[in-house]
Amino acid sequence: MAEKSIMEIRKEKAEKLKEEGFNPYAYRYETNTTCKKIIEKLGKIKNEEEKENENLPEENFSIAGRVVSMRVMGKAAFFHIQDSTEKIQCYTRRDDIGSEFYNKVFKKLIDIGDIVGVKGKLFRTRTGELTLEVKELTPLTKSLRPLPEKWHGLKDVEKRYRQRYLDLIVNPEAKEIFKTRSKLIQKTRDFLNNKGFMEVETPILQTVASGAAAKPFTTHYNALDIDVHLRIAPELYLKRLIVGGLDKVYEIGRNFRNEGISTRHNPEFTMLEWYMAYADYYDLMEMTEELFEYLLEETKGKGITELEYQGEKLSFKRPWKRISFLGELSEKTGLTVNELLHDKEKVLKAAKEFNVENTEKLSHFKRVQELFEILVEPELIQPTFVTDFPKAISPLAKEKRDNPELVERFELFVFGQEIANAYSELNNPEEQARRFKQQLQEKAKGDDEAMAYDEDFVRALEYGMPPTAGEGIGIDRLTMLFTDKDSIREILLFPQLKPEKKEEEDNE
Repeated sequence: MAEKSIMEIRKEKAEKLKEEGFNPYAYRYETNTTCKKIIEKLGKIKNEEEKENENLPEENFSIAGRVVSMRVMGKAAFFHIQDSTEKIQCYTRRDDIGSEFYNKVFKKLIDIGDIVGVKGKLFRTRTGELTLEVKELTPLTKSLRPLPEKWHGLKDVEKRYRQRYLDLIVNPEAKEIFKTRSKLIQKTRDFLNNKGFMEVETPILQTVASGAAAKPFTTHYNALDIDVHLRIAPELYLKRLIVGGLDKVYEIGRNFRNEGISTRHNPEFTMLEWYMAYADYYDLMEMTEELFEYLLEETKGKGITELEYQGEKLSFKRPWKRISFLGELSEKTGLTVNELLHDKEKVLKAAKEFNVENTEKLSHFKRVQELFEILVEPELIQPTFVTDFPKAISPLAKEKRDNPELVERFELFVFGQEIANAYSELNNPEEQARRFKQQLQEKAKGDDEAMAYDEDFVRALEYGMPPTAGEGIGIDRLTMLFTDKDSIREILLFPQLKPEKKEEEDNE
């Protein structure tokens, strides 16, 4: 007869729990605290004298969570309960929870991984560890699959991403990453709300894919019998709201771009975009510095202006460095700003020299952009505003006041990564229409990331959009920065992966 698998054994235990009068998949359980609240309130004792003089509360605590360790010693047992906040040691004796329950249920039917509710009072062990003396234990959910062994953890990166629920159970660090992400989003909302911004929602299914240089995902809308695109950016809808008189708006939401997957890119990602009337990109630089200062204080502690990222200390103390796009590239290539703007032959030669991929197929300004990515971006370690981009690669930005070949745009770089993109918004409808047409020409030449012509957006501008500044910040890369992670998959709960290969059931 074949040996039973762990899952088969645990299914039998679930049935036996029913026989003993317990629902192995309970409906609810009343708690009155969390592990973290208990630990934070009572903390750790420093010495034996503190232990002797300590008066632990007499109240009964009720908590629920997953059993993550267990050590049974005849008539007594130690085990740890882990809830969403922390884990705490528990202790129980046969005489405390009843001889029959202890022997028939606790010892034989409760496994590591099961979810239980416990009630009892606190005490300290001889080593000073805060412990809940359990007087009542209730099985709540039977875990049919075993957790990875504690001393091995969950090291398989692919498995961690694919089975994030398991990662969160066994890797405390993973849980902290996503708590930090949540806090960053919450505090960003607080920052903008306190400045009088209004949070809004714009369509994800759009008939025109515009607002960014990206290839969209396309699907079919059966009810209307039209093709629509998952949005690549909310920008043009948010600016329509500025036209409509909502002077300060923002949105935090998902964007979708049909591009490659890498340590810095996921096809669906979270963006913050905000727009404010009667402001320009200089205002946004100051506001961005202020936002980071606020986020650092709220997540790292008051007065903190530094982050350690991948072994490098990054200072966010204001003001941050500002460099010009063409000025910096001129230094790296030896070409003048004028040559970078106009001399196609010299730029092509430089692109070949620095091994720009598919350079023959690229437009002149795409080559310029690629050269910047290769030669300049990797060196931008400390927070740096790169300003004043060529107009040809910035179709939604306003011309620079003293140089119409450039636009009033900046990108924020930290540790060689673009974190934010912003500009004084173009609000001249005729100029916007002309630039959209230019994008159509680029698309016709084979640039599948060129923007589509949004006729309704041009019409909105014809009603008049006030002077406006707008910015987008990638929440994913922001989280990578604040959690010291070099892969975007680490900070996405469910990153995009190839379909899982079918394998025989693991009988571990």
